[in-house]
Amino acid sequence: MAAIYDPERVTLIDHPLVQHKLSILRDRATGTKQFRDLVGELALFEGYEATRDLPLENVEIETPVRRASCRQLSGKKLAIVPILRAGLGMVDGLLELVPSARVGHIGMSRDEVTHRPHEYYCKLPGDIAERVCLVVDPMLATGGSAVAALEYLRRQGARDVRFLCIVAAPEGLRALQAADSAVRIFACAIDEGLNENAYIVPGLGDAGDRIFGTL
Repeated sequence: MAAIYDPERVTLIDHPLVQHKLSILRDRATGTKQFRDLVGELALFEGYEATRDLPLENVEIETPVRRASCRQLSGKKLAIVPILRAGLGMVDGLLELVPSARVGHIGMSRDEVTHRPHEYYCKLPGDIAERVCLVVDPMLATGGSAVAALEYLRRQGARDVRFLCIVAAPEGLRALQAADSAVRIFACAIDEGLNENAYIVPGLGDAGDRIFGTL
């Protein structure tokens, strides 16, 4: 596994509840509503890990009993940036965790001639350079869309970028780490690899179709 990723840059979230939910998510018999709910729940788990190092500051508050010194987030603002369309399924789970986060969108499509992804729709918070960017997409397969999305964000000035996926292929991990030396990656599982159609194996199928019921 050491050859697949740098443990300083990639966090594998192996909590028992994550693994339990992931097993249901993978099941082809799982229906659209349950699949969508599970994607949101797993995104929330990932959000805990992805925001673990946010800075805190001391504040004084009044409890019903006495005055107390507590800690609150200091300075860092968040942006959740889903890669359309499947990434939308992870947004609500993260907003449950951080309701004040802003939400941007990056739409990617693949050029029929070059086969390279390019952005067809992008809308980001105006102060994206000052925010921690949580880029979300349930699947990291070849890494093409993720790399293109991060390249776009860097051009817009984003500095602290973290990529959250549910299932990753080794090929995608290598591609993303090679393309961006600073990105941190969070995944619930690292699967065996890609098949001849560039689907993750064993994977969970087409996440967008299963989230939105367009099978």
